[in-house]
Amino acid sequence: MSDTRMSEVRMSDARMSEVRMSNALLEVSGLVAGYGVTDVLRGVDLGVAPGEIVAVLGSNGVGKTTLNKVLSGLIRPRAGNIRFDGADITRATPRAIVEAGLIHVPEGRKIFSNLDVRDNLDMGCFARGRARREANRERIYAIFPRLKEREKQLAGTLSGGEQQMLAIGRGLMAEPRLLILDEPSLGLSPLLVEEMFALIRRIASEGLAILLVEQNVVQSLALANHASVLENGLVALAGPAGDLAADPGLQKTYLGL
Repeated sequence: MSDTRMSEVRMSDARMSEVRMSNALLEVSGLVAGYGVTDVLRGVDLGVAPGEIVAVLGSNGVGKTTLNKVLSGLIRPRAGNIRFDGADITRATPRAIVEAGLIHVPEGRKIFSNLDVRDNLDMGCFARGRARREANRERIYAIFPRLKEREKQLAGTLSGGEQQMLAIGRGLMAEPRLLILDEPSLGLSPLLVEEMFALIRRIASEGLAILLVEQNVVQSLALANHASVLENGLVALAGPAGDLAADPGLQKTYLGL
């Protein structure tokens, strides 16, 4: 891709970003965070509009998981601002962030292996959605029928795909306004990856905003409305997912495809 073309793409992305940020449910500006003396995120800007799927892409070590932890209140940022539905949550506690409706389904599922499926789901509404626990649980079973079939089975005995369904279902029990999915396809077989992305599409079709943090570039771009590519702790590229997927020059430069 020529430097002129790349410059045009960046200018177009910048104008689109201004429009999206003005209507954002989640708005991240100049985010800096890290561990010890090392900055992992070095000024990240990101926005998610209501009902939108935004994919955050990048290889291992570029800051995807750190971004999720900062958004969830598990790591305090060193600089920058995070706003959710207009409120500043930059220094909010994890519980306050959950209560606001920003729910994080972490990488590696983090289910309670010694509890059954039903109890795992119910743990998802400890801070939000408790009054509608029964109705929400039945909704999760409608989305993930296999969880209903295994309602009394210990979570630790489920397959990897079923455990991922359980982790997402537990997140949905909290009635999220925005759901962060951290590497939901990690460790799944190709067939289960296809099924998992189809389920995410179904969930999103109900109008739920989703921040999809993934290494699976092709599937993520096919699913998302908008995408950002992290590189060296910065957003190296952002734009409509279809544009990124269709541009072989961008794929080669940023995604190694």
